[in-house]
Amino acid sequence: MALVIIVGFIICLRGLEKGVEKASTAIMTSLLCLMIVLVVRAVTLDGALKGISFYLKPDFSKMSEHGWGEVIFAAMGQSFFTLSIGIGSLAIFGSYIGKERALTGEAVSIIALDTFVALMAGFIIFPTCFAFGVNPGQGPGLIFITLPNIFNAMKFSRVWGTIFFAFMSFAALSTVIAIFEDLIASVMDLFGWSRKKAVIINLVAVFVLSLPCALGFNVLSGVQFAAIGNIQDLEDFIVSNNLLPLGSLVYLMFCTSRYGWGFKNFIAEANTGNGMKFPVQIRFYITWILPLIVLAIWLVGYAQKFFS
Repeated sequence: MALVIIVGFIICLRGLEKGVEKASTAIMTSLLCLMIVLVVRAVTLDGALKGISFYLKPDFSKMSEHGWGEVIFAAMGQSFFTLSIGIGSLAIFGSYIGKERALTGEAVSIIALDTFVALMAGFIIFPTCFAFGVNPGQGPGLIFITLPNIFNAMKFSRVWGTIFFAFMSFAALSTVIAIFEDLIASVMDLFGWSRKKAVIINLVAVFVLSLPCALGFNVLSGVQFAAIGNIQDLEDFIVSNNLLPLGSLVYLMFCTSRYGWGFKNFIAEANTGNGMKFPVQIRFYITWILPLIVLAIWLVGYAQKFFS
């Protein structure tokens, strides 16, 4: 992980040049094609139908047991997280899009692709869990349990496994670049720093600020915060329960309020270029209703965390 972070900062030091963009696109396309191959193999395993049923058939009794508010909040929180809404990553990348392409069409494409990839991941993981008797509730570590089982059930398993995890490493690198470019571009604009200075200072800052999380697995594992948990839980709470929803609320108010950018300026920028245009008919919804929804999500998150 440290190597990925260093490589990410090196790429950011050079800037998001066309070569990096093309390489990233090729890698992500290859990873997507490989995921489709894995989906086909996963759903044809013995016992895969039980996993598909578990994945697609909603269990409303479980939702009632855990609380509808918590379930909805978790789903909305995941949407904030997976799309990096509220912490600036999409805004930074959007600023690099040429004026010839309308932003609304690009946003819809990102949402559609992200949803498709998430669905495909589910079709890989859950059928495989039931086919090989793996507990599907083990969390992110499932990727290192289910996928090796799929590869073992395929010819040339080592080749498939090596290719997939290599591509996944590059995908992780692209995510790191997105986060770092957010930091670097921000301080360059705010303080007028050169890219080199911004990269070096942020590299040191990220290293220092990452220490509590890294030490939370060992030296600081006994540190607990009331109603939250350990250090990792605290950092997740800061990001998922605060920065993502509140950041999204700030974006909404900035784009719709006359005290910020203003709706007319937002529409003019979003609809510049070819492609899908942002519908002006939903101005009332995004100005008044959507901010209330985001605020409710934030409040429900606190209620679930501290009062349930």
